[in-house]
Amino acid sequence: MSKLLRGLAAGYGAKKLGGGCLSTIIIFAVLWWLLGGVGIFQ
Repeated sequence: MSKLLRGLAAGYGAKKLGGGCLSTIIIFAVLWWLLGGVGIFQ
């Protein structure tokens, strides 16, 4: 469940911050990594 919430949060952030396809994917990956490293959704 925590991976689902982390994915939703990263996806929402990537959608708001991303401009194109590649930048959205990169932002999603960075947010996924940051949210996992901080431990909010663990």
